[in-house]
Amino acid sequence: MNQVQTDDSGDGTICQNVVESIAKAEGTSPTELVPSLYEVIDPDALESLFTDDQALGKVIFNYNGYEVSIFSDGYVSVESHGA
Repeated sequence: MNQVQTDDSGDGTICQNVVESIAKAEGTSPTELVPSLYEVIDPDALESLFTDDQALGKVIFNYNGYEVSIFSDGYVSVESHGA
């Protein structure tokens, strides 16, 4: 199982962190991911979920064979479904 984890360093949006984490897991450039994240999930909706600093929770979705978990504190976990 391939797993990449990041924390929110304030250097980007949630969507940017997700794309960079998946690209890192695949060993490729974020611009080379197909399909783009925007074809899989609404980026505005994803970003708006955690704009309130008081919001608690997590979002889990599948993208490119990975289970992506985003936590309200900015933590992103990307786990491969493949062997």
